[in-house]
Amino acid sequence: MQARSFSKTTIALHWIVGLTIIALMAIGWYMKEFKDYGLYNVHKSVGVIIFAVILYRVVYRLIKGFPTPAGTSGALQAFVAKLVHWALLIGTVLFPLSGVMMSGAGGHGVYVFGVELIAKNIDAATGKTAPINETIAGLGHEIHEFLLWGIGIVLVLHIAGALKHHIIDKDITLKRMIGKA
Repeated sequence: MQARSFSKTTIALHWIVGLTIIALMAIGWYMKEFKDYGLYNVHKSVGVIIFAVILYRVVYRLIKGFPTPAGTSGALQAFVAKLVHWALLIGTVLFPLSGVMMSGAGGHGVYVFGVELIAKNIDAATGKTAPINETIAGLGHEIHEFLLWGIGIVLVLHIAGALKHHIIDKDITLKRMIGKA
């Protein structure tokens, strides 16, 4: 039996994590594309904070389970939906982790609005930031960049699926997630 509506916690976690990840993706892309790093500290700080919310959401989802689909769909659609949901859960965990890997191992430190979580690594001889581990920093960078595009694609599939349920199937999938079912 399908749940007619979702809990306020499920709805809140979905939208807080989803919209924050989208905003951070846009900011990160903008900074990289235009070489404008003025939002770097905000990007990192919000990324660390949302990571705590993401972890709570993942634990909550694993305890509560995935919601029962609102509409009927074929085996392929059900498989793709499950794959997309798992990809989003895993991707939203790996996204901030890879950012911390990149910044922390790169010697830049990790701060949350000025509060130091991982200190900068300053080379005593030059007074400049020095990587702690270039390999880990590089891996973090590659994962972070891959996830920008990977999550972007999966997110488009997720939104397309929700709109398909709402417009074509005319079921309550989208209504449940906005609290209107």
